[in-house]
Amino acid sequence: MVLSATVVGALLGLGTQMYSNALRKLPYMRHPWEHVVGMGLGVVFVNQLVKWDAKLEQDLDKMLQKAKEANERRYFAELALSFAVVNYSMIASPGISLT
Repeated sequence: MVLSATVVGALLGLGTQMYSNALRKLPYMRHPWEHVVGMGLGVVFVNQLVKWDAKLEQDLDKMLQKAKEANERRYFAELALSFAVVNYSMIASPGISLT
């Protein structure tokens, strides 16, 4: 994944610099060092984007896990509470049958 991100970033930087030269009607390889700088910036940008995406996915998984746990606690707490109320009402009035 790192190699493909690096290649994509380098092509992005190179393409941006060549497009900039083409828009200004200059020779494509007018200053070669600008292409190297553009490729380097493109590599850094795309690699940081990949890292950010991976971190975002981990954070989302953590948030979804916390939400799932909170929902389970709420559901089981309500279920236990309603079960306790039913049991208490059966004890308080033994003449009432639920069957």
